[in-house]
Amino acid sequence: MDNASHLIEDFHRDGYVMMKDAITPEQVARLTAILDDWTAESRRHDGPYGRMLDGRPRFDVQPDVHSAETPALRRVASPVDMDDAYWAVARDNAALDLTAAIFSPNIKFYASKVNLKLPGSHTEVRYHQDFPFDPHTNMDMMTVLIFLDDVTMENGPLQLVPESHKGPLHSLWQDGRFTGAVSKEIEDMASQRAVACTGKAGDACLMHSAVLHGSSANLGADPRRLFIITYVAEDAQPFVPNPIPTIHDGTVVRGEATGSVRAVPFEMELPEYPKTASFFGQQEGQAPQG
Repeated sequence: MDNASHLIEDFHRDGYVMMKDAITPEQVARLTAILDDWTAESRRHDGPYGRMLDGRPRFDVQPDVHSAETPALRRVASPVDMDDAYWAVARDNAALDLTAAIFSPNIKFYASKVNLKLPGSHTEVRYHQDFPFDPHTNMDMMTVLIFLDDVTMENGPLQLVPESHKGPLHSLWQDGRFTGAVSKEIEDMASQRAVACTGKAGDACLMHSAVLHGSSANLGADPRRLFIITYVAEDAQPFVPNPIPTIHDGTVVRGEATGSVRAVPFEMELPEYPKTASFFGQQEGQAPQG
């Protein structure tokens, strides 16, 4: 990998790093063609549909916006279970190589999803950290966001807070309810310090699981679609059931299985397993309280 040491240094300092050409143009074209078919299929449904391993819907749509005329598909859970092209990318891409260089030579696949912000969908993501959704015995957990479209300031880019992986794990429980979002006070701080991650289709953002992040609605005319993959160090073991279950959970995709467990000290509240199609339902209408 070109400039690998520079990228590794940037990641440890900031908690994230941008990578150009994480997948090839041919892979982008294949993944988006499949996603276009799934979006076309969503026009036939007026609510979440399909079935994940745990029985929850696989395809989630934006309430009160989605229609046959204006599809607002916002999540495809575990696309690697639906099409071999997605699994092929998840098990072999340049961002995975960098993940192994950053964390450990032994890396497991944990979960995947496609998050979509189609024009007019109004889909937003409130500020949160990923680790409190998926706590493991150690925090060597990477969220890789592969851009399937050019991501601009207009179409709802990821907004993240540099160096926030060095700070505390923030509660996603507000007034006794699991909202999947941080408090109003933390959200205000995050929005003031956040930077936008933009780039070309095929680029990727590699983000530590403790980085604070969110995103606003797509205000442009072009879609913003991300193939999001979660990788963990092979010696990290989960504390809770996978909220995006997959037949590939725990597959070693770099290095080898050691059968060991590494634990680090941390304290946090356990998450609530989602009852709806995705965590969007947990955040829906849940304005964080100060």
